[in-house]
Amino acid sequence: MLANTIISDWKKQIYKPIYWLEGEEEYFIDKVVNYAENHILSESETAFNLTVFYGKDADWTFIINACRRYPMFADKQVVLLKEAQQMRDIEKLEKYIENPLTSTIFVVSYKEKKVDGRTRLAKLLKEKGVVLTTKKLYDSQLPEWTEELVQSKGHSISQKAIMLLVDHIGNDLSRIENEIEKILINLGERKAITEEDIEKYVGVSKDFNVFELQAALATKNLSKAIQIIQYFEANPKAAPIQLILPSIYSFFSKLFMIYGLSTRDEKTVAASLGVSPFFVKDYLKAANIYSYPDVEKLILLLSDYNLKSIGINNSGTPDASLLKEMVVKMIA
Repeated sequence: MLANTIISDWKKQIYKPIYWLEGEEEYFIDKVVNYAENHILSESETAFNLTVFYGKDADWTFIINACRRYPMFADKQVVLLKEAQQMRDIEKLEKYIENPLTSTIFVVSYKEKKVDGRTRLAKLLKEKGVVLTTKKLYDSQLPEWTEELVQSKGHSISQKAIMLLVDHIGNDLSRIENEIEKILINLGERKAITEEDIEKYVGVSKDFNVFELQAALATKNLSKAIQIIQYFEANPKAAPIQLILPSIYSFFSKLFMIYGLSTRDEKTVAASLGVSPFFVKDYLKAANIYSYPDVEKLILLLSDYNLKSIGINNSGTPDASLLKEMVVKMIA
């Protein structure tokens, strides 16, 4: 079950007695927990019917007693167990999970890992409650997720703005949402987020960024590539080399895959590479400029400069000089 599905059910006052939220992606877990804590009960009901435990300090007997208590002046009570992965003897909760009260909504936040599916606890959770298992989104999923998030707030966002935001922040969903909220506050009546908004409110240059450097390399535009690197040199926080090299490597690795495809149809190529259809033209243009052996050499070159960036076979050359040296070799 998805986080949005759980919250949608709660808005319709459809409740299960147990919700077990587990896995790698904290964003979705926190989203459900925050809703349970702040929206299931009314303000007057919360004082008597909301109980919060933290795994590191929680005693399983207190948790079970709280869950077995009946609500006061309300139909439901909410019991939250946060950071449950830090709790000792968590399997003792089986005693309650086996026979839960329908008047209690017990929400457990079990971050960073999953319950072993072979255990009795896992089987009881599946039988008696709702289990949300979260995974980190792949980088290729971030643009679509970001666009859907913006649309859910009644706005739109350009594809370039999405890529600027995602490339700058990476796989941190909470931070992406926070930056979007900040932008929306400043938009006023306007409904569309542009790359200019990303530049102004997030602090990412729309002309000098990793994405534009990648585009310059894809078209063998050496002067533009050097210009961007000089911007990075003057603004070290804009794009550290440790972020630049993986991004470029990812681009040419995907480009490498194109030569194994039997078609250059844009939709098919986009699906095969796991990239937005909006940007697939960049890959196809690069495929016409670079040959298969060219890309093979570039990937080896990128690996070599990645090692140099961490001090291997490098006697202290500054990052910007490494990048300039690398792009000259790539484009020459």
